[in-house]
Amino acid sequence: MGQTAHEYEIEFPNAVHHEARVSATFLGLESEVLALRMSRTSPGRYALHEFAKNVYDVKATDENGKPLSVTRPNPYQWNVSGHNGTVRITYTLFADRGDGTYSQIDETHAHLNIPATFMYAPDYSQRPIRVHFKPRTDLNWKVATQLRPLGGGMYSAPNLDYFMDSPTEISNFSMREFTETSNGKSYTIRFALHHAGTDAELDTYMESVKKIVVQEKAVYGELPDYDFGTYTFLACYMDNVSGDGMEHRNSTVLTSTRSLANGGLNRNAGTVAHEFFHGWNVERIRPKSLQPFDYMEANMSGELWFAEGFTQYYTGLMLCRAGVISQKEYVDGLAGSLNYVINSPARKYFNPVEMSYQAPFVDAAASIDPVNRENTFISYYTYGSVLGLALDLSLRDMDGGLSLDGFMQYVWKTYGKPEIPYTARDLQLALETYAGEKFGKEFFAKYVFDSQMPDYKKLLESAGVHFEQPGKGKAYLGAYLDVRDRAATLVAQPMEGSAAYQAGLAKGDKITSIGGRPVSEDANPQNLLAAYKSGDKVKVDFERFGQPRTTELTLGADASYTTVLFEGKLAAKVGEKRQSWLGGK
Repeated sequence: MGQTAHEYEIEFPNAVHHEARVSATFLGLESEVLALRMSRTSPGRYALHEFAKNVYDVKATDENGKPLSVTRPNPYQWNVSGHNGTVRITYTLFADRGDGTYSQIDETHAHLNIPATFMYAPDYSQRPIRVHFKPRTDLNWKVATQLRPLGGGMYSAPNLDYFMDSPTEISNFSMREFTETSNGKSYTIRFALHHAGTDAELDTYMESVKKIVVQEKAVYGELPDYDFGTYTFLACYMDNVSGDGMEHRNSTVLTSTRSLANGGLNRNAGTVAHEFFHGWNVERIRPKSLQPFDYMEANMSGELWFAEGFTQYYTGLMLCRAGVISQKEYVDGLAGSLNYVINSPARKYFNPVEMSYQAPFVDAAASIDPVNRENTFISYYTYGSVLGLALDLSLRDMDGGLSLDGFMQYVWKTYGKPEIPYTARDLQLALETYAGEKFGKEFFAKYVFDSQMPDYKKLLESAGVHFEQPGKGKAYLGAYLDVRDRAATLVAQPMEGSAAYQAGLAKGDKITSIGGRPVSEDANPQNLLAAYKSGDKVKVDFERFGQPRTTELTLGADASYTTVLFEGKLAAKVGEKRQSWLGGK
């Protein structure tokens, strides 16, 4: 006999005002008080989001419609008492942010992130769940989700975790699908797109999606064993959403304000590549620190440099191998990430593991007090991506045909496919096994558990990529400026150790003249220092809190790098390495 299921129903009669009406029935309750909660977190996110703030008009009855007592022990919970084993609860949900974390309801769609939509009973988390989505037939809505279809608008999840991990798009979307075979089994890859574009644009876009899927499958040698044999992209490319991407076990949310006709054919493909790669790396190759996922507290992990960062490294690489971008475009794009990490003063405060610990404060987290992240934080996405680059090129320099692809396959077979959660030390042991104990220990000691930088010049040039500092003699201030109304305003804290920092300039200061030359109306941040070179001492007049002040600073040197693909004739070994690295599989 199967377990008693929790039953949900959601409908949208007041979608124009961003409201849904939700009801839920809980049967076979064993405790006198049923505790119901709205989650404070969402799978794939690490910060708190307080979804209870958008729930109101809560009512509870028993199986006969008799009102039950509802009390609030904390801001996120409703306690229902006086029942005889059955509770029916109803409430109104307000939802108006379409992205990977929140829900959005309007007359274009019901874009539902489950933790932001449904109350849950934490004491009964292993019970199956059935949900009845009631689309607006007058708006031609239909349902796309990774939940198991039961027919008649009914869908099921085996337990709370799977339910919470199953975003749902209800709209007049277009659907495309194709089949991909892995280990003798066929999987259906579905792409549900809610957009205002044409079928022809979607058909063109699907060619890129298919190529990305094929290249990512080649990295691991196989697809994950998707539940119910299906993987679903849930894409909303509409003006009313917020740009985002969010991975789930057998689906992903993709939101963008860029239509396919307005740059989305290429620019939105990066999110497709990133989130689909997560089907292996983070959904199944999963940090132990995220198991089990906590719906009431922030989820902290020290492995995000790998889970998110290595996925970010593969994002651009997959676009390159799939032919969505050229090898030149991919290589040109490496410079931004390398400059950000190499030249950041934050490395002296935190290593990649500790940067990962910051996720609850930076991953779509909300705060109102100023922070000093310009000097103390490097995104674990970017930090991890440049470590992935270094590890890939380092392995390709070794004998035996090693590569990051091969290492990811090893980690997949050891931890991902059997779904054994890993730690950072597990990754180190895996690298020692794959590439040798000495190499594995040294890589983790220097670059993961410390903040040293690999020799990127040597690594990149071994693959025919020039890594240079063309502006080394140019003057550098070390501050982001907004030039308007004859003043250059510091819009962020200056970089620690820079000329602006050493001279005592701070965020909010308005520079009015440099070296006796007033800031002109048509000045821009790039030409303000054009008359100077590094090492020059200049007088700077500025305003702080409306008061005129003066300082003298010694201009620093532009330390930014460029990455340039060498397009001449390459030595055979270099050419082979570059093709193995960047070429399609």
